[in-house]
Amino acid sequence: MSNLLNYVNSKFLAIRLLQAGIFSYKHKEMTLKQIFIQNLKEFRKKEGFSQMKLAEFCHTAPSYIGQIETGVRFPSLELIEKIAAILKIEPYHFFIDRTAKNTENTYPKLPRSMQNEIRSELNFSINELIRETFEKY
Repeated sequence: MSNLLNYVNSKFLAIRLLQAGIFSYKHKEMTLKQIFIQNLKEFRKKEGFSQMKLAEFCHTAPSYIGQIETGVRFPSLELIEKIAAILKIEPYHFFIDRTAKNTENTYPKLPRSMQNEIRSELNFSINELIRETFEKY
């Protein structure tokens, strides 16, 4: 009974995600997974690694790297971090869409509330440093 309930819940979730436009089979833009795959291949080749060589450094099977690059499997966060270190990049570089038409804003701006919070904390810290400096002299 619980297997049937899990199946029904997963199907319901998939339908809701499709309705919400979270994922689609007919995306005009690449999905995050596709971006990851494209960047993994690009960075691997740029460093001169074959799938077999990368797998060797990652202590995993070459077929697993192939499955990742064809979208059959997706690596854990730990493996993403390990691959990034081997390829001498930061892990977030795997998720940047380099094919986007608007390349001037590759890194999205922080929400205004976060900008204000950071600005406020910086002002406070600077004022504290100035106050402490004046107290010493």
